[in-house]
Amino acid sequence: MKETPRQGIARSYQKWLALLVLLCFMAATVFLWVTQTQLSEKSAVDLMRLNISDVRQDISDASDENLLTLTHQIAAEVTSLATVNSSMLKVLSYRFDVAEINLIDETGIIIATTHDDFLNYDMASGTQSAEFLVLLDGETEFAQSYQPTSHDPTLYRKYGGVALESGGFLQVGYDFQRYRRDVNSVLRGVTRNRHVGEGGCIIIADSNWNIVSDRHGNEWEQLSITGLQIDPALTPPNHCFQSTVYGVDSYCMYIEAEGYYAVAVMPQHEAVLSRNVSVGTTLLVELVVFAALFVLVYILTKRLIVNNLEKINGSLSQISSGNLEAVVDVRTHREFSTLSDDINATVDTLKRYISDAEARIDAELEFARTIQYSSLPSVFPPFPSRRDFDIWAGMYTAKEVGGDFYDFYLLNEETLAFLVADVSGKGIPAAMFMMSAKSVLKSLAESGMPIEEVFIQANEKLCEGNDTGMFLTAWMGFLNTTTGHLRFVNAGHNPPVIRRNNEDFTYLKSRSGLPLAGMEGVRYRPHELQLAPGDTIFLYTDGVTESSNIQEAFYGEGRLLDVLNENACSGAEALCGAVKTDLDAFVGDAEQFDDITLLSVTFHGKPAPLELVLDATVENIETVTDFVTAQLEEAGCPMRVQMQLCVAIDELFGNIARYAYPNGIGQATVQLLLSKNPGMAEITFIDQGIPFNPLTLAEPDTTLSAEERSIGGLGIHLVKKTMDDVIYVYREDRNILTIRKRF
Repeated sequence: MKETPRQGIARSYQKWLALLVLLCFMAATVFLWVTQTQLSEKSAVDLMRLNISDVRQDISDASDENLLTLTHQIAAEVTSLATVNSSMLKVLSYRFDVAEINLIDETGIIIATTHDDFLNYDMASGTQSAEFLVLLDGETEFAQSYQPTSHDPTLYRKYGGVALESGGFLQVGYDFQRYRRDVNSVLRGVTRNRHVGEGGCIIIADSNWNIVSDRHGNEWEQLSITGLQIDPALTPPNHCFQSTVYGVDSYCMYIEAEGYYAVAVMPQHEAVLSRNVSVGTTLLVELVVFAALFVLVYILTKRLIVNNLEKINGSLSQISSGNLEAVVDVRTHREFSTLSDDINATVDTLKRYISDAEARIDAELEFARTIQYSSLPSVFPPFPSRRDFDIWAGMYTAKEVGGDFYDFYLLNEETLAFLVADVSGKGIPAAMFMMSAKSVLKSLAESGMPIEEVFIQANEKLCEGNDTGMFLTAWMGFLNTTTGHLRFVNAGHNPPVIRRNNEDFTYLKSRSGLPLAGMEGVRYRPHELQLAPGDTIFLYTDGVTESSNIQEAFYGEGRLLDVLNENACSGAEALCGAVKTDLDAFVGDAEQFDDITLLSVTFHGKPAPLELVLDATVENIETVTDFVTAQLEEAGCPMRVQMQLCVAIDELFGNIARYAYPNGIGQATVQLLLSKNPGMAEITFIDQGIPFNPLTLAEPDTTLSAEERSIGGLGIHLVKKTMDDVIYVYREDRNILTIRKRF
């Protein structure tokens, strides 16, 4: 395959420099845009704040002016403190339509009032009322905002006061209705000609958000008619917010003044106009500066560096093509002179090492092949004592090492895990990836997680640091050797071939997932299959079906199926051997181009054990012994083995009878499973007594005399020494102890 020409360093540098300059230009633009946007928004906020401050002052001034004018008119009716009483003030209150009139003497005491509760009240005793004492210190008039009174905080008033020529002062108070009526008459339409910027406006609304003054003439309408919706609980006063006002996106701000709301509105497009002008001008200048900088840096770099590198590359091209006599000689600068000398020295050293490396590589590849093969199960039969399944596998690499692998192991007494996988590529990289993948899959499978989770976790681990981009297809199954239930996952691998119910082999079609290490986050779907005794599964890699002969014809799936059916009654090893023999005959003298891996599993199942259920008493030890020995004699078990088993029965069943049920007599179950070729006796003791694992007992010190040894433990020690396997589990509230003995 012809290699695509790579870009020269000058062209690549030009692109990267252009990208860098572009990024700098964009960063400067973003910074300028953000800065100018903030400045324009700040200017808009300052302008709105100034305008609504003016309006607030206008509202306050209008309110104060109306009240003080009225206060002067009432004061003109009062000639002397001595001649005025509360009744007269009530008449004036009715006549001038005010809520309250108070007459205060030179000491700050209310001496006449329209509000009887205020009579003789000391103005200095309250914060609000004390403010009016300035009228006793030379001020002629004073007005307050609308607020609670000091005497009664539940009573709201707006007060104005004027000093009297005869001494003391007169105080007049508006209630809410009169205050609102007077102010509304002044504020109505007052903001129609007021602008915020060019297109902005000021809207004045009362406490119920009814418009009092508006540029668009919507007086006494609800504020919502403008598009504004203001909730003081969510939008605090004197803070800028955005809204659409009369169909225009605008910046808005409001304040509360004298029981009114003054809202400033400024169109956003007007607020950012200065930003747009500033940014546009600056961008034009930046564009010229960055373009000039790009041209100058590129020309300087090409002359000083790129041209000399091209000369060095010319010499290196000769060296890389095999001419180790070529010399690099570029000496325009100290750095290039040093580089030339280093390259020439490296070439000389390379010449010396090449011959040594060739010899070492051959030896190391053979060593790697040995390591790889040693990592695969290679002893058959792998589980001599197991007759519930038959398994055999083989791998044949195309090179010294390969990327195919198989594996199988028992996850527990009842579960056989087996798999075949194919790593992308060949040689050392594929072999290293194969070793890593095999280790990861086995570690996860032995952790006890479901098979689909094994593949999910393995995929994540193999994706980590997978800089080479390698991946692998894999087919893995968990077989329950007791029930024949098979749970499997296929990660992009060839479909296995299966023979069921003594019929012909057929391809097992199932939905395949993505290969492992291809991409992160892949989920894998498990599949299930129920095998019957005698059913066989044959796994393989694509090196089988895609092998070709000298005529470039493929071996193919059809031929594989034919060979398997011709040898359907063979054992696992014979079946794999028949396929390999036929494959070699088909390929002939053609070179093997891919790794070949085969694995065959036949499920035989586990025969039902003979079972005896009886009370766990010492008297029943003889019953159990008779039950077992009768079956052992029929199976042809040697007398020596029978005696060893009888000793084990006496110890184990005796322990159950004596210790399992401390509060009474319970039941025990004894199961016997025999096989004749090869001979194997398996006895299982089951009780529901207190949990106890005899295998955890400390080993007795047999070097001591009988008197010196502590009591207990010797019988279990003898059982472990005489039996081939002793296995204990506590499951479903039952002690389960199994012993095995070959004969």
